[in-house]
Amino acid sequence: MVGRIRDEDIALVRERSPIDAVVGEYVQLRNAGGGAVKGLCPFHDEKSPSFNVSNGLWHCFGCGEGGDAIAFIQKIEHLSFAEAIERLAAKAGIQLRYTEGGYVPDKQKGERTRLVEAHRAAAEFYAEQLLTPAAEIGRRFLSERGFGREDAARFGVGYAPNEWEALVRHLRGRGFADKELITGGLASQGRRGPIDRFRGRLIWPIRDLTGDVIGFGARRLEERDDGPKYLNTPETPLFKKGSVLYGADLAKKEIARRRQAVIVEGYTDVMACHLAGVGTAIATSGTSFGDEHIRILRRLLMDQDEASGEVIFTFDGDAAGQKAALRAFESEHRFAAQTFVAVQPDGLDPCDLRMKHGDAAVRDLIASRVPLFRFAIRATIEKYDLDTTEGRLAAIDAAAPIIAGIRDRGMRDRYAIDLDRWTGFLDEQFVLRRVREHASPRRGDARGRRPEAPAARTPPPRRSHDPNDPIAQVERETLKLAVQRPALLGPAFDVVPAEALISPGHAEVRALIAELGGIAAATGPEWAGRLREAAPNDEVRDMITSLAVEPLRSNGDPDDRYACAMLSRLQEVQVTREITKLQSKLGRLNPVEHQEEYNRLFGDLVALEQQRRALRERGIGSL
Repeated sequence: MVGRIRDEDIALVRERSPIDAVVGEYVQLRNAGGGAVKGLCPFHDEKSPSFNVSNGLWHCFGCGEGGDAIAFIQKIEHLSFAEAIERLAAKAGIQLRYTEGGYVPDKQKGERTRLVEAHRAAAEFYAEQLLTPAAEIGRRFLSERGFGREDAARFGVGYAPNEWEALVRHLRGRGFADKELITGGLASQGRRGPIDRFRGRLIWPIRDLTGDVIGFGARRLEERDDGPKYLNTPETPLFKKGSVLYGADLAKKEIARRRQAVIVEGYTDVMACHLAGVGTAIATSGTSFGDEHIRILRRLLMDQDEASGEVIFTFDGDAAGQKAALRAFESEHRFAAQTFVAVQPDGLDPCDLRMKHGDAAVRDLIASRVPLFRFAIRATIEKYDLDTTEGRLAAIDAAAPIIAGIRDRGMRDRYAIDLDRWTGFLDEQFVLRRVREHASPRRGDARGRRPEAPAARTPPPRRSHDPNDPIAQVERETLKLAVQRPALLGPAFDVVPAEALISPGHAEVRALIAELGGIAAATGPEWAGRLREAAPNDEVRDMITSLAVEPLRSNGDPDDRYACAMLSRLQEVQVTREITKLQSKLGRLNPVEHQEEYNRLFGDLVALEQQRRALRERGIGSL
């Protein structure tokens, strides 16, 4: 069995892993003076940068996290200490040695390291296959869209042979186990063993910000293929589609330099933009543009309050493209940067546009961008008959909520005046009043007061938790397990006291479970019903119902590992609160005058820190 990594090798990894270079792969950093750099913290959402890097260490003054380069990689990639060392060593070209002697055998490396190596080998295999006679259909597909062999090589485009086990055989020959291929999404479980997930398709490797291949996008080539047009890697320990931006590894430096990001819809669109000179183009991978994409993009843009950057969405000019643009508008408020839309009137996407009209046409498309607000308003009013008074009024009422959502009051008024002009209503004051009526309930009047709601309006339901609060999420997920799948939690759940849960209502549910005998008494399918019947009031009863029917957030069917992770995280939060209290008490003591008590409390603090570290590692290791 392999021992621990040698201390001298760990020291060498630290020496050859400059903190600003390691962090800079994920966060756009700027000079903060005194030799320090700063950026937007990747571990919590913030408007102004509080994440600082200096003297070989990083620390966020917003969330309190900090450490060295190894700790950063551990946290941002969810790795163990050894896996983080292996990741950095691979980047630095260092061959690690272990205390048991010799070099580490491949099969005993960390799971993530092994999966990354498997994906790298798969990408090389697919790229080689693109040059074979069988891949003629793939080369023709690229050629018809204006891409040559050098272009394919630049983006790592490959071809998956139309065979059941071509990649599986290749990777087995490279020493990878069947379990690793299935875990990484490279293969699926067939009746007689693993089979290739991608067959007879054109392949795009999807890389993370550091350039590691973490998944693939595959395009159908043959009409007889009854699978989806695009097939992506499933959710794996490496690939989380909600937090992956295709092409970001190639575009990140240009995004930071130009303070611009261009969001396109597909892999070929990214290729077309980059080849046409728009090096800031990126795309999502099999999902819509979401909150985690925004967080990543804001870090790359160094998106702050001064609104100096640009985010440009490109969509097809058809109805689906307009709908996608309006969805993007819903996330506009998440950016400090200015948001724009670039839509080709004839409906051509960047790939088709380049193919038919050349590189300059792609650059002109991006240059012709219009503000996202303008696009959303115009797209809305175009649905109405502006030749009639009724149609103009309806258009104004439909567009008014969009304008009311603009943060800047001066810009709101300016767009209200534009709305009057675009609809031909010719009464600016009327339109301004209409917009302000929509803005007032959400923003309050000029004195900052919220107007009273009309008597007929039903007040919004009281939330039992903040869905954006990660602690509340852990509490709720653990309670859902306790109600839906109590056997997975086991008696360890009963050790957690009710006061450890702080979100409204959660502690009451935990106390109710204890009153009924704890998890040990949770037998049979009637468990949720028993909890409902014993609930002390309607609010707790309603919460039991929602906990019983709300889907768990696990990928697939939850198991013991998932339950262990949730429980460990919940206990970690509890220990963290105890640590905070102890730190406060220590801060009030004079270590000289109260030496004995101070030493005792300090020892307790060290023990709690060790307990928290163990819980954190257990939680991560269980997922």
